[in-house]
Amino acid sequence: MVEKTESNDGPSPETTDTAVARKRPKPGERKLQILHTLAHMLEQPGFDRITTAALAAKLEVSEAALYRHFASKAQMFEGLLEFIENTLFNLINQILEKEIPPEAKPEQIAFVLLQFAEKNRGMTRVMVGDALVFENDRLQTRMNQLFDRIESNLRIVYKEAAQSSKSTTPSVDAQMQASALVAFVIGKMLRFTRSGFKRAPTEHLEGSLKLIC
Repeated sequence: MVEKTESNDGPSPETTDTAVARKRPKPGERKLQILHTLAHMLEQPGFDRITTAALAAKLEVSEAALYRHFASKAQMFEGLLEFIENTLFNLINQILEKEIPPEAKPEQIAFVLLQFAEKNRGMTRVMVGDALVFENDRLQTRMNQLFDRIESNLRIVYKEAAQSSKSTTPSVDAQMQASALVAFVIGKMLRFTRSGFKRAPTEHLEGSLKLIC
């Protein structure tokens, strides 16, 4: 005699509700997901201006859902800029604090900047301004300020190197060298984006830096 058992063909309502709740990202996670998706969309060669409608479609959410986390698209780009700033200056500060000769530091700074660009294609489009053409002007201003800060750090290092080599014009030397290196870095990034990411910014980098630094 077979004993009857209750049917259990599907999950209970409680189990289903728990699974849905588990899949729903937390507010902070959703915010990061939006920024990650925006950066990924910027990586596509020949991309057009990214709209909130396209971003929402990529995330499979409504535009209203985006605005629950960001007040505007400009604020989304500011989130990317904040990530760029925090990452780059953390790396630069690590180099500045190293117990190595000052003349070795500019080359290392240039290397980490271009290595970051190579690994973060969407962020590079933001850094060179391609992704900011149709956006709020304050975003480009903030990006320009980032490179000004990098150049300022380089001037300090170059001045130390010039003083240790007994230069009679350390400040002038440092200003020219820092300006040239930042222009070189931006140029490498621009060629990377304009080539559709085919010309890596670290291509022939060691030999090029020996000429510049």
